[in-house]
Amino acid sequence: MDFDLSPERRQFVEAVRRFAERELAAGALARAHADGLPWDVAAKLAAQGLFGITVKSEDGGQGGTLLDAVLAIETVALVCPRSADLVQAGNFGAIRTFAEYASAEQKRRFLPDLLAGKAVMSVGMSEPEAGSAVTDLKTKAEPDGKGFRVNGTKVFSTNSGEAAVFLVYVRFGPGVGGIGSVLIERDRPGLRIGRPSRFMNGESWSQLYFEDCFVPAENVLLGAGGFKRQIAGFNVERLGNSARALAVGRCALNLARDHALSRIQFGRPLAEFQGLQWKFADAAMQMDGAQMLLYRAAVAADRGLPDAYQTAVAKLACNLAGFNAANEAVQVMGALGFSQESLAEYCLRRTRGWMIAGGSVEILRNRIAETVFGRSFDQRPPKPEAKGR
Repeated sequence: MDFDLSPERRQFVEAVRRFAERELAAGALARAHADGLPWDVAAKLAAQGLFGITVKSEDGGQGGTLLDAVLAIETVALVCPRSADLVQAGNFGAIRTFAEYASAEQKRRFLPDLLAGKAVMSVGMSEPEAGSAVTDLKTKAEPDGKGFRVNGTKVFSTNSGEAAVFLVYVRFGPGVGGIGSVLIERDRPGLRIGRPSRFMNGESWSQLYFEDCFVPAENVLLGAGGFKRQIAGFNVERLGNSARALAVGRCALNLARDHALSRIQFGRPLAEFQGLQWKFADAAMQMDGAQMLLYRAAVAADRGLPDAYQTAVAKLACNLAGFNAANEAVQVMGALGFSQESLAEYCLRRTRGWMIAGGSVEILRNRIAETVFGRSFDQRPPKPEAKGR
């Protein structure tokens, strides 16, 4: 088994690194604390070919692999963590699911602006009463002439404040088999976007209200029965989450390493204190192991549908390793690490959020345990027996 990147991939990583250091390094700290998406960076990333890496070339993408996209996120995040969010939005999540299942006409309408860095797509999945239990969603799409009327509410959608189009999970009928998805443009009548709210990491989101929102039939992405395919696409999104968590944690640890080498206390550099050396050793071990699990999942996903177990293991390992690295980095850097004058505290807040977003670490552990035991564990309580039985 070869654990080294091919010469072509090493060249790709080096090209992305040079681009990031030239175009993104200077404004990394200011970008981390600025409101809104950095659209100027989106244009630069698109021009560099870092959007649509896994989208087929005939659809306007780069025709690359998931591992290529993971490497791009990692490399950008090491220089500018905030810019890596755009690489994620341009390759994983909503755009990945869309590019996989959209019709030719849907791709013609939406992909050009998404791949050019002029627009972003957001997923409408979570609801007030359906978070980890996503199959409990209540947003309905009911037939109405040549389309559907959508009614319901979505929360916690990343980039919802600026998205041009939403990929919305809806219920066409009862049960898991009744779940599918539709595409709803931002300006479509019947969609109301609530006031902005803010996450701990500084990102904003807005609640989405669908009130008799008419969606034409040509905006249906996956009809009833499409849930499993949507979740397969969501497993791919988890790889982007994993790559950012790991790389942002490594970014923070790199800052702490440089600080430990230059900061003099008690007459010698911090790096010479064994207690701090062990922090770096443990973090390096955890990150290297998580990175191998991430690459394994990405390579497996390139061969077909992503493996749910490998994806869950990779995300759990990357979430934990990235957060631990960022947390230790802040501790090593002391007051400077805790200050917004350094990227370390931003990295800590970001890695903490990814332990919730895209599948919490608890849900991931449940999924992994199902594979270990070779059976599923229903999280819902047993239904009461009918009277008279």
